[in-house]
Amino acid sequence: MELCSSSSSLLRVSPEKLSFSSSISISQFQLKPSTFSKPRLRIHASLASETQGLPRDSPQRLLKELAQRKQSTTTPSKKKLPPKRFILRPPLDDKKLAERFLNSPQLSLKSFPLLSSCLPPSNLNSSDRTWIDEYLLEAKQALGYSLDPSDTLSDENPAKHFDTLLYLAFQHPSCDRARARHVKNGHSRLWFLGQYVIELAVTEFFLQRYPREPPGPMRERVFALIGKRFLPRWIKAANLQNLVFPYDDIDKLLRKDREPVVKSVFWALFGAIYLCYGMPEVYRVLFEVFGMDPDADDCQPRARRQLEDVDYVSVEFEGKKLGWQDIATYKPPEDALFAHPRLFRACVPPGMHRFRGNIWDFDSKPKVMQALGYPLQMNDRIQEITEARNIELGLGLQLCFLHPSKHKFEHPRFCFERLEYVGQKIQDIAMAERLLMKHLDAPGKWLQEKHRRLLMNKFCGRYLREKRLHNFIIYSEEVHDRYEHNRRLRNPATTAVQQAIHGLAYTVYGKPDVRRLMFEVFDFEQIQPKAV
Repeated sequence: MELCSSSSSLLRVSPEKLSFSSSISISQFQLKPSTFSKPRLRIHASLASETQGLPRDSPQRLLKELAQRKQSTTTPSKKKLPPKRFILRPPLDDKKLAERFLNSPQLSLKSFPLLSSCLPPSNLNSSDRTWIDEYLLEAKQALGYSLDPSDTLSDENPAKHFDTLLYLAFQHPSCDRARARHVKNGHSRLWFLGQYVIELAVTEFFLQRYPREPPGPMRERVFALIGKRFLPRWIKAANLQNLVFPYDDIDKLLRKDREPVVKSVFWALFGAIYLCYGMPEVYRVLFEVFGMDPDADDCQPRARRQLEDVDYVSVEFEGKKLGWQDIATYKPPEDALFAHPRLFRACVPPGMHRFRGNIWDFDSKPKVMQALGYPLQMNDRIQEITEARNIELGLGLQLCFLHPSKHKFEHPRFCFERLEYVGQKIQDIAMAERLLMKHLDAPGKWLQEKHRRLLMNKFCGRYLREKRLHNFIIYSEEVHDRYEHNRRLRNPATTAVQQAIHGLAYTVYGKPDVRRLMFEVFDFEQIQPKAV
């Protein structure tokens, strides 16, 4: 307390009683009252009282003085803290992370890896079960499925998880339940797969229904059925609009509010159906439940000048149009040469046998087959089946390298266009399945961008040119020099040949061979070591 009394007496001294030996005047020397402010004096007084009985070098005394000084200097922070969702959480330790992945439904199925990768990353909660109890029966009834719960099916049946996938298909990004991460990611992964499933199904249908038609008019037919503009009509035809828009009238919504939501649900719906029931069920829902009519007036392509097709088609296409039931129920014969024999006949005309034994067949075909790893080893019952398949495979390969400039004006189907069309769709779905199984926790939008970057047309042609296969493309004599020396003409042609090879591999050997070509031979993901 002596410090307080001495300081107060110093402040009460009048200026007249002060004497200075220097020449500085009293007006130049002024004491600042803030130097002796009352709070600091009070802090020093309290410090002196608390540490009075302690020695000067005592650790307790030093700690108490430090604590008092911290209290006096710290002031409440006025900085606004960010919301909790922007604060980074510490990473899970290895044990919790392993438990989270091992308990995930995505790792529950060993026999169906693609289906397992499209299940939600965590189990459904009570709000999810509420929607399932209220609306799932209505959705299954509209789509023509049994109303019994799918959980009662055996584990070997992929339809056991249909209820879960059907629930995810209707949880579009605009609904309330899509805020949950497991619902949002599950829905987006389904529509990512479903868009390529629909395109492949409709492409195979039209290729077999119109065996003489070029891909240009066929693309117009496909757009008239599954284009974004026409999807609300099919949702309304199946009475599903109340499940997609429970609080709005679908006819009164603006296009920008209606079409993206309907497209998301439509694609996800066919992703779920394809995973659980396969491609035949996709055809049934498209043409029976949604009522798509390929013969409708608004589904016809615009009138254009057609080249006269004088060549034969296969016997099974002659004089009749195949319906969706013919394609959905078709099963190849037991001794069939190909995995998809009717699709092969629709893309490779019978007249290709006239090119058997030509210069390309002797000179270029062995080099192409060696680069692609053909022919594959097959377990055929008799040797004649293997020989016949290899002959047809050689003719298909020659068709893949046959540029339209060579024979198209006299023989419209003697070019790679139809094989290229089916090859585009099969490589899309093969890459989509690969990405889904490889990136279990990725949302659909990220997978879509990854898919787009991997399958750019310029990359498809580049991988073919790296194998030096572009040297075997058959051009007409008039345009050969232009295509050889002009990359703006050459690169799209090499892209088309690349996709036609995938189409041929799909029709002859099936989807596994498309995966082999994409990820082993051409290395679309660019992960294999390069030769120095």
